[in-house]
Amino acid sequence: MTEIDDQVTRIQQAWRRERPDLDVTPIGTIGRLHRLALALTEELLVVYRRHGLSEGDFDVMAALRRSGEPYEASPTDLAASTMITSGGMSKRLDRLEGAGLVTRRAGSGDGRGRVVALTAKGRELIDAAFADHVANEQRLLAMVPASERAALETTLAGWLAHFEARD
Repeated sequence: MTEIDDQVTRIQQAWRRERPDLDVTPIGTIGRLHRLALALTEELLVVYRRHGLSEGDFDVMAALRRSGEPYEASPTDLAASTMITSGGMSKRLDRLEGAGLVTRRAGSGDGRGRVVALTAKGRELIDAAFADHVANEQRLLAMVPASERAALETTLAGWLAHFEARD
């Protein structure tokens, strides 16, 4: 394989010069994944912002939408689904409720639990935002040769499984 001429390669070369006692090969993979993750996040944020949403708002609304009718969940379930704290979830829900995108009500049973539900306006917004999101992801993935996509997904899924198994 020929060496790629990019910023990560130049960083590796500098470290090889300064620390020849260390194998800096992993910087090639990890450095590029890190830079790619940052670039992809910026590309995703463009779509969310176009719909007036933050990344967190999109995550919460998408979690509600994919839950199926009646598009509702407890704040605890939403926090687990989006991997944020309950305090962070409360702030997001306050913002979404203020915008008329979700409602909160007492749950069934003893009334202490809360239920968050998408409003009609919220469902319309997340459906439009999600359609644009999927089109954007297809555009981004088109930068990878079609013949390599399945292998890339398998590799990343396997690697990620090691981290998620620790949780």
